[in-house]
Amino acid sequence: MKSIATVFLALLFVAPLLAPRPASAYSEGQGLVDEAIITVQKLMGQPDIAPHLREYVSKAKGVLIFPNLLKAGFIVGAEGGSGLLLTRADSGQWSYPAFFAMGSASFGLQAGGQSSETIIIIMTSKGLSSILQHKVKIGAELNAAVGPIGVGVEGSTSMALGADMVTYSVGKGAFLGGALEGAIIEPRPALNHAYYGSTGAAPRAILLDGKYGNPKADRLRRFLADIK
Repeated sequence: MKSIATVFLALLFVAPLLAPRPASAYSEGQGLVDEAIITVQKLMGQPDIAPHLREYVSKAKGVLIFPNLLKAGFIVGAEGGSGLLLTRADSGQWSYPAFFAMGSASFGLQAGGQSSETIIIIMTSKGLSSILQHKVKIGAELNAAVGPIGVGVEGSTSMALGADMVTYSVGKGAFLGGALEGAIIEPRPALNHAYYGSTGAAPRAILLDGKYGNPKADRLRRFLADIK
């Protein structure tokens, strides 16, 4: 019974987010890039979050930015949305973005609905490699920490020690219960192909090999490089 409910809610809440939109895939990709800048700006505008973001982003292997994660449920919940991943070189330069989707279903005492803007900061080579190699599940394959607020950078760093990724979110609406634990992250090939104009534009080729670029994402890359 639980599996049937999970599939139903995943189709009801998550699948519409991942399905093709009436607008072109290129337009959807550029929309996510533009919205990602707004999301990072909003998080950097939070005085309790900004110092930690500066600390983590300056040491990150990469960042996943989800401008609009939707969550809803009653007893059984579902969450999902599309976003993008950029990787950071040792020089501090950021790659061009590759597009990903995230979705999850959960059980327990929960009710309500919420939309949130979320940044997942990837802190380890293992975390980045896992995301690039295959569809990955948070909690099962990657350790995630919720970004601590109001404890100072030193406390923040120690509290996330050993985590593959650290997450920060700002949201609208009220949702009781649930988390990113169990969420699955996977690429969106059609979006990557459309944004870079090539079927060869896979995440590794974009993020690590530097084979593809789009100058319309340069503003986002510069914005991340300025976070120090």
